Order: sequence, then structure tokens, then C-alpha cells
Amino acid sequence: METGLHPDDFHIREHPILTASDGETLEFFWSGEELTARQGEMISSALFANGIRIFGHHPKDDSPQGIFCANGQCSQCMVIADGYPVKSCMEIIQPGMRVEPVESLPALPAVEDAPSFHDTEEMEVECLIIGGGPAGLSAAIELGRAGVETLVVDDKHKLGGKLVLQTHKFFGSMADCYAGMRGIEIGEVLEEEAARLDTVTCWINTNAVAVFSDRKVGLVRDGRHYVLVQPKTMLVAAGAREKSLIFRGNTLPGVYGAGAFQTLVNRDLVRAAEKLFIVGGGNVGLIAGYHALQAGIQVVGLVEALPKCGGYKVHKDKLVRFGVPIYTSHTIVSANGDETVESVTIAGIGPDWKAIPGTEQSFECDTVLIAVGLDPVDEFYHKAVDFGMEVFAAGDAREIAEASAAMFSGKIKGREIARTLGRDVEETPDDWLATEQVLKSKPGMTYDEEIPEKEEGIFPLFHCSEEIPCNPCISVCPIHAVTVGDDIRNTPRFIGDEIGETCTGCAQCVTICPGLAVTMVDYRKDPENPIVTIAHEFTKESVKKGDLVTVLDTVGAVLGTCVVEKVRPGAIAVPGLPDVPGDEEPESGKKKPKKSNTFKILVKAPREIAKQIAGLQVQEENVTEPMDLYVERLTDDTIVCRCERVSAGEIREMIRAGSRDINEIKVATRSGMGACGSKTCSGLIMQLFAEEGIDLEEITGNVDRPFFVEIPIGVFCGTEE
Repeated sequence: METGLHPDDFHIREHPILTASDGETLEFFWSGEELTARQGEMISSALFANGIRIFGHHPKDDSPQGIFCANGQCSQCMVIADGYPVKSCMEIIQPGMRVEPVESLPALPAVEDAPSFHDTEEMEVECLIIGGGPAGLSAAIELGRAGVETLVVDDKHKLGGKLVLQTHKFFGSMADCYAGMRGIEIGEVLEEEAARLDTVTCWINTNAVAVFSDRKVGLVRDGRHYVLVQPKTMLVAAGAREKSLIFRGNTLPGVYGAGAFQTLVNRDLVRAAEKLFIVGGGNVGLIAGYHALQAGIQVVGLVEALPKCGGYKVHKDKLVRFGVPIYTSHTIVSANGDETVESVTIAGIGPDWKAIPGTEQSFECDTVLIAVGLDPVDEFYHKAVDFGMEVFAAGDAREIAEASAAMFSGKIKGREIARTLGRDVEETPDDWLATEQVLKSKPGMTYDEEIPEKEEGIFPLFHCSEEIPCNPCISVCPIHAVTVGDDIRNTPRFIGDEIGETCTGCAQCVTICPGLAVTMVDYRKDPENPIVTIAHEFTKESVKKGDLVTVLDTVGAVLGTCVVEKVRPGAIAVPGLPDVPGDEEPESGKKKPKKSNTFKILVKAPREIAKQIAGLQVQEENVTEPMDLYVERLTDDTIVCRCERVSAGEIREMIRAGSRDINEIKVATRSGMGACGSKTCSGLIMQLFAEEGIDLEEITGNVDRPFFVEIPIGVFCGTEE
């Protein structure tokens, strides 16, 4: 799209958690025009930073193409780079690179001489781990400690998996999964710990592409070098891929998954949107909305089909407090626009899960973020089982859960694999298994918030009223006056009066809370106008001493306005939090306070509202107002197979004609024959069968390709070039 903006206008300059730095730049060419990029950026991020959202047009129907997964799982973002078709989200921009949009079927470069070939490199290893995220790294650490020769492969340019994208603080147990630390910090801790183990080798930029019947695994390093690995055991910890949705305009540039959005914003510091609308009220969607606000992106609203958001209530409460409306029992009707998203239309849904006529509303936005669940990347595991390999699965590849559970899952599997390989290690303790189940548990009961009657001294207030696994607040209290009882899923209580201890006012519980759900009220100086301490994770300049701020309660209701008395930086100093690589201990040998990037905002509030205050309003109401008239997308361009542009109507026609075999539908329509290998559309086709009232037991599933990820034939054959 033509923006008229300077290339750097879409780079994030200030961020409350991440360090935004200009860094070194380079020049590259897009359609012959010279543009600027940051060193180390992916092509897709460089294009986004220059205001370019359309990467080409599909040869079948000329529909605009743009980024979708940003995870190498599809080919929506394909471009021609120096003459070769590449996934722009996986290819680093190079100085002078000439990048062209894909406007037709790419022509292969001319080959003047017959290629020469080399033998395929082969190697053996005791354990191969596919995936260098929280599960894979945790397993590798456990295996390395047991002396097992371990190879970890990951397709990204940095280890950590989704931890690299997670700037929020983690829930769970501080002792078991670094609760209270941010995902980006945990990723660095795990990576450094694995690097210290002599028997652990990590290959980044390495795709696992196939599992063969001779029990060898094909790997492609740096997109150029093919290696066959024969492991004695294998752990699949490849994570998950995002589900998609069927609605009009669902393939417009500007409609993409939460992972793609977080990759652009949190990894590459590119402002991927101006106005964002979210579909899906699980933790992924709720957290992505929070990340958007931190990056200065307006969040217009969020729809959830269920009557209640499935994610943690504290995540939902944060968004509501910051001014984001959440529409439960609603669904998206269409994404609207010609070449890119210009607006979104939503509607309420009835008991039959269909949109209720007359409830439609449209909202101006340029991005629709889809966060409707995850599917495990488990094809490697199932193929290895078919071929009789000694194979295990951990993390999301085994069961979709939080990253804290993935870490513990990997740790358990690492111990199990070490024993399988004959290492003299203890059996997995029962309490490990119990902890894993706790960390995987879904939210439990929700209670009415209890406001204590006490109005003297100083004490914390806990605005979290849902049972979730989380205990950082009890771990940091220096007087041990916060408790959740014998189960970390219980809601916390302050028991200072019960045990004869007085709150010190350190506010570490306020600073460390992953849900920003703890405040502190201080009546000591002025009982009629106590000081309330509120956690704040936006830029330091966003709130200053003397500002008049709007304060809200837990569910986002406006309580009034208060004057900011002080703004203090947050810091945590407890033995339970490891240092991030690069931190240094002071000469005294004592553990230094850990900078948290969570500011403490102290406001003077009237006594009547002080204990109800849970946060500050960040976003103005006018951002979230619907358009005067809802926008109806007249074009029925509902696409199921993005790669081959196969519509829902084409597939429904075959189902109604009696087809019950996805492979038959593939032959007739080409659905599932695209570059992504049916990773996106297979689940959507099954959804269409269900909507047509077909028993899914009758359906013959898709036959998997031998290769799970595309590989250039020259690389597979071992050409020298």
C-alpha cells in the first residue's frame, strides 16, 4: 500500500519492555525502488516497516497476498528475492537484495550448466529434539545433565520458540517455571543453561522436513544444506500452529494470526497495525491485545463466540480496564476492504451459533487478529511412531497448554528419555507429574471480589478472583504474609493481621504480579485520601507526577480521576528469580534487585474508591466506537484453502454431492495441494463437514505428504550450488 510515510515511521521507537534501537541499517530494493531496512530483519518485517502490506497477487484470481502466519507454516508471504521464491517471514534481508512481489507463477532461473552433486551428510545422535522452545530446551537441559548426546534443531534464527515473543510476566510457580519473569527472559535463561552443557548441540535455522522408514530424519540447515540424522531416540517439541476461521474476506492482507502479530511487534519491533480488532478470547488473543496497547497500537475491540472468555480473567480484566470492549456471544461476519482490511463487521450469535440478523456492527480497523486456538505440530511424532522409532512428544506437540506447562513437560520427558538410554538417573518424581497437571489446569472457580473493611495502615489488595496456577506474590513477600494455601490455584490472601506481621509497603507483590492484579493502599498519612499503588507496564513518559488520571475498578468501570503523586520504577529481589544473561552480581555478593520494567504509579484517591481501584485507563473511548452504518461485504470470497484459493462453496458442493473423502475433494478442487501442505485447510474442511451435519467418523482423512515442510529439490538432491 502507498503510505507516503518515511520508511522508519513503522518501526517502534519506544516500548515499555523491549529496547528499541535504530541499529545498523542497509538498503534493499522492492519492485526496483530503494528502501531501508534494519540489519537482521526478515524480509517481511522490512516490508512492513516500509508500509508495504501486499506482497503480490494470487495467479488464480488475482487476490492480494500478504503475511499470515509469520512462522514458516504457510506461503502467503512469498516473494521473489534475488530471483528465487522464498518465504519472506523466514528469510533475512541482505544488503542490496532485490525483492519483487509474486504477481504470477514464479519463473525458474535459467541454468546454463548441468549441476554437480555431493553426497548427503549423515550423522548419528543419541537424542534428536525437534523444536528449541520451552519444552525442547527444558528437555535438552535434563538430558545434558545426564550426559546424553543431544541435538536440538529449530527453524528460527533464535532459540526460545514462542518465548521470544512473550514480553508479559509468566503465571505458574516461581520455583518450577520462573513465574514472575517475562517469556523473553526465560528464553534467554534456558538458552544459556543449555549452552553450558557439553553434550548438547543446538542448530538454529534448521528445518526438520521428513521422517523416513529407515528411521532417519531429514534436516535442512540454513535453507541450503541437507543432512540425514539417525537418532536413537527422538523428542518432538515443535509447538503448535494457529487455527484459522472461515468468513468473508478472511484472506485479505491485514487478517493474520496472533503469532504473526507478536512476531512483527515483539520480535522485530515493527508497528504492525494502527487499529486492531481481535477475534478470540483465549489467553493468546487477550495477551496479544495487551501487547498491542504496549506498542502504541489502538485495540478497537475483541469478539468471543462463547458467553465467557476462555483465557485467564486477569488478562481479560486488564484489557477491559485499559478501555478495550469485549463482545462475548459474538462472532466476526466479515473483514472488509478491496486490497487490505479497512473495517470489520461483527454480530451477536444465537443458540444455533449463527449470526443474529439486526445485531451487526462495523468498526474501522486495518488489522484483524485471529486467535481461535492452536493445533499441535505433531506430524513428526505420528510418522516416527508408524516407522517404529523410539519417539516422545512434549509441550504443545503433545498437549496444548501454557508455556509454563511446556517447560515442565519437557523436563519430565528429558528424564524419561535419559532412563530409556540407560543413564543412571532417578525415576520421574511423583511431585513432578503432579506439578505438570497443575500447570496444565484450566481456570477454575471465579469468586466475587472481596474488599476488606480495614482502612488503616498499609496493605495489599488482590483483584484476582479466579482459580489459576500462580504464586509469585507469595514468593516475594518478605514477611510471608501472602498465602494461597496448599494449592497454587487458590486465590491469594493477605494474612498479616492473622500472623502478627505488618506490611512493609515494599510493593513487590504489586510489581511481580503477572496479571497486574495487585494494588497497595496506604492510609498512614491521610486516611481520608490514602495513597494507592498501581502496577503500570507502559512507557515511563506515559504517566508523570502531577498528571490527572482516570482510575477504574477490576471490570473497567470508571471510578473517577486522581492525581499522580509519584512514579517509581519496579524491582524484584528474591532468590527464586534467576538473573537474565548479562546481569551481574554486585561486589557484596548479595542478589541485586532485578529490574522489572513495571512502574509503580502512586495516586492519591478519595477513601470511598481507594480499595476498588485496580488500574488506569489507557485508551480513550472514541477509539472503540462503531461506525455509523455496518459495512456489508458483498463479495462472497470465503476461502478455505488459502494456497489454491478454494472457496467454502466449492467444498460444500462436493460434500452435498456425497463426497466423504478429503483426498477426493483435493483431486477435484486442489484444496490441500498448496505450499503449506494442508496445514491450514484440513481442519477447516472438517469443520465444513460438521456444519453440513456429516458424522466425522465417516470421513477419510488427508494423506500426508512425505515431506512436512517444502524443500528445494536441489537441496534435497545435494547440488553444489
